[in-house]
Amino acid sequence: MDLRIAGQLALVVGASDGIGLATGAALAAENAQVTLVARDAATIAAAAASIGAASLTADATDAASVTRLVMDWDAAHPHLDILVVAVGGSQRSAFAALTDDDWRANHELNILATVRLVRGFLPALTRAKGARVVLFGAASARMPYPEQIVSNVHKAGHLALVKTLAAELLPQGIRVNAVLPGRTLTRLWRRRADALAAAEGTTRETVLARFAADIPLGRFGTAEEIADVAAFLASPRSGYVVGQSVAADGGIARGLL
Repeated sequence: MDLRIAGQLALVVGASDGIGLATGAALAAENAQVTLVARDAATIAAAAASIGAASLTADATDAASVTRLVMDWDAAHPHLDILVVAVGGSQRSAFAALTDDDWRANHELNILATVRLVRGFLPALTRAKGARVVLFGAASARMPYPEQIVSNVHKAGHLALVKTLAAELLPQGIRVNAVLPGRTLTRLWRRRADALAAAEGTTRETVLARFAADIPLGRFGTAEEIADVAAFLASPRSGYVVGQSVAADGGIARGLL
């Protein structure tokens, strides 16, 4: 399927590896003009080179850094057709062990980073006259995972952010949607499995098999599978989709809503 985004200007934030990089690759494969963004200049430059994209450096959790990113973009581009925010994360911890700093850090990473990116690029998106914004949440927004209360709360709040942003920005010609990935076999999950395996005296494969058993599809997703959903939402092909948080989770979130 031709996504009809050839030549369009796309910015993917949080793209040094995993789902963010895979999304950049999916957009580049459709001949969009892709720029990848992450904190480390050398890492993001190498990632961008691997898919034939450009790169910029910024830390989405730092307001001044995002301001500089917007200025750098505006200095070189007339507008922005596609903004993808692949910034966020989860924290495993029992409620009693969490501090105020943990709650603030999760709010910064999972909510404020997205807020300041969309706000900062709003003028460039408006100038595109038909821009698309794709955000990334998590399956835990609809099915809270045990011992992830601080992440569950913020991922659920992300649903409201998507719905409200979509309603507010649509009159400016900007469509906002999100993807809710489930368990996806990225570097982060491999690292998590290694830590659990070391603590339990078992192997990475055993840990991953245990977590995969909870997924109706019976396996972890791939970054490319998640990226394909994001690329569709970033394209005119999804033109009648507005304010949706689309699950790509192998069926793990079983609720109706």
